[in-house]
Parts: sequence; structure tokens; C-alpha cells
Amino acid sequence: MNNTIKFLTCVGMTLASFACLSAEEINLWPDSLPAGSIKFDIQQAEELRAKTTDERIAFVEQPTLSIFPAPKDKATRCAVIICPGGAYNILAWPKEGVEVAEWFNSIGVTAFVLKYRVPRRDPERIHWEPMQDVQRSIRLVRHHAKKWDIDPARIGTLGFSAGGHLTVMSGVQYDTECYAPVDEADKLSCRPNFICPIYCAYLGENYDDRTNSQLGSLVKVTPDTPPTFLAVTWDDAMRGAQSASLFARLRENNVEAEIHVYTKGGHGYGMRPSDFRVSQWPMQLEGWLGARGFLEAK
Repeated sequence: MNNTIKFLTCVGMTLASFACLSAEEINLWPDSLPAGSIKFDIQQAEELRAKTTDERIAFVEQPTLSIFPAPKDKATRCAVIICPGGAYNILAWPKEGVEVAEWFNSIGVTAFVLKYRVPRRDPERIHWEPMQDVQRSIRLVRHHAKKWDIDPARIGTLGFSAGGHLTVMSGVQYDTECYAPVDEADKLSCRPNFICPIYCAYLGENYDDRTNSQLGSLVKVTPDTPPTFLAVTWDDAMRGAQSASLFARLRENNVEAEIHVYTKGGHGYGMRPSDFRVSQWPMQLEGWLGARGFLEAK
């Protein structure tokens, strides 16, 4: 039984086992949030915090990275920053964060789960402050690569739904300066070495992912866009069609990419078992990472 199947079987048991997991958590911003950040007042913050459950985080004011080191006997020195989904309003923390980090550990990848700012601050740019957070997290991981025994040239991003959109933004908007540098880490590139958007949302204009297959102006693919792995389903609104459009644009720009579009499965399944073939996507991802050399211990 391979690592993927073992993990999916484990996930089907209970979430309680994940509740006891602990990880080192670091703040992204050393002193204060970037200039212009939108904050909630005390009453709003308390009301939002009260909506947090075991399955979802409903309010994040101070973004963090939770660090899940790969076991030393499996470590490949590859790393991934995981962006949970939740419509840019909440974070599906265990299903699209912690459980995914544990799976990456099982294949020798050090994982960092990004707790980016939610809910939405700016209705016109719902991705903006999360994009500040993901850019900063890539730079921090690269800056501390030696400390965490990872290869600074093998750092990727992976996300689900809104987190998938954030993952795409990390790969196509990395040259957008969305905050002023705060320390030495910000002198480094925030371009990921690979991106993995899973059931990606919001790729259309004005974040539309329901009415057509066209990509929005934010999705600026160039020959320098990182290698990309996509997984999605046909029955997930227009998200499958938009992922296919993204794949076509990657091909036009000679960016190596792989896409898996499954017929059924809908949205929001994470890595948990289902009755549909979409549950096979982690195995496909492991194969893709291995074929590209990201899982070689070096």
C-alpha cells in the first residue's frame, strides 16, 4: 500500500487524531501588518472569532506559518506552502491544511501551512492581503532554508479553492510588489518553484468562476510562470473549464504543466476519501513531483 492510500485511509478514521498534532508557528510580519492593511474593530473581531470551529478558522488578524518538518529518514529537502481554501472568508484548516501537511511529510516534503488573513477585507480585491501573506511566506521560507534543511530552489505552493486562486496568484503575480520590504527576507524572490492549484476558484474576471471559461486579467501567464500541476472536476461549476483554460495558456507559453480533470467529485473534498476517482489526485501529484526531480534527496 503506497503512502497516498495509507494517508487517505487514515483520514477516513477521525479528525480527533489531527487535533492533537502540534507544530511550530511563526508570525509572518515581525512588527506590524503592511501599510494600508484593513483591520476589524474589536466587536467585529470577537464576533468572527466566535464562529471558529474544529473544521474552520473564521478570523485571522495576524497571519502565521505552521511548520511541519519532513521526517529525517524521508526528507527530500523539498518544501511546500499550503494555502487552505474557504472563499477568502474562512480557512478549512484541518481538511485543507494540517491533513495535507501530514501527507506531504509522508513523501518527504517539509510543509508550511499558511494562516492568511480572513475574512475578506477589500471587496474589490479579495485576494490582495492574502497575496501579501503568501509572498511574504515564500520569502521567509527561502530566507530560513538552511535552518529548516530545505532547498531554496525547491519551494512550491499548493492550495484549494480560494487557496488555489492564491496559489495561482503566487505563480503569476510574483513580480507584483504588494507590500514594502520589512527585513532581509524581502530581498529574496517570492517566485515559487512550482504551483499546485487544486479545485481552483475565482480565475475569471472579477473572480467569476460560474458563468464562463475565460480567464481574468489577473492570470498573467508568461514563460517564467512556474511549472504547474492542476486537479479539478468537470462538475465543479466552471472551475474545471477555467483550469483547462489555464492549462492551455501555460502550454502557449511553454510552461510545463499537468492537468487532471475528473468527471465527478464537486468541490471541497481535500484529500479525504470519496466514491469518485478524484480521490486519486494525490497519487498523481506525487508522481508529477517525482518525475520533475522535486522528491530527490539532494
